[in-house]
Amino acid sequence: MDTMTPQDMRILTLLVQNARITNKALAQSVGLSQSGCLDRVRRLEDRGAIAGYHAHVPPEAVGVGIQALVGVRLRRHTRRAVSRFRSYVVELPEVVSLFHVTGEFDFYVEVAARDMDHLRDFGLDSLTTRPEVQQIQTSLMFEAVRRPGWPGIRPETDDEQS
Repeated sequence: MDTMTPQDMRILTLLVQNARITNKALAQSVGLSQSGCLDRVRRLEDRGAIAGYHAHVPPEAVGVGIQALVGVRLRRHTRRAVSRFRSYVVELPEVVSLFHVTGEFDFYVEVAARDMDHLRDFGLDSLTTRPEVQQIQTSLMFEAVRRPGWPGIRPETDDEQS
């Protein structure tokens, strides 16, 4: 990917902060004409620097009552076993994210469930029945805080603005 200019980084920061910002407001904030700003955003999209625009939906708004991280250890560590497990898990409706990691477990699966019974059934019916899975360990989430953006394109917090 081409090098990002300071204006590109500022555009990305503002879009991370508010993906619904108007092109007019975005252009004013970065010191570009509206047409120049729109061209720059389209180039960022074409280059893959902007992969989509998203809405934040609180879990309770869609019936999620409990969230967990499930550590999964595979029986074998072949490319085929890893690929089969990954392909299977990402299609499960309860799965929010999947992390292939090093350490005690091979994967961490972020799971959203209605309640404890649903979470238990997910583990027993969807994970431990897989031939690739040797062991699972579930940790309940008390809180999940996600910072928007990436280093270099994070919006300022209220503390930083003061």
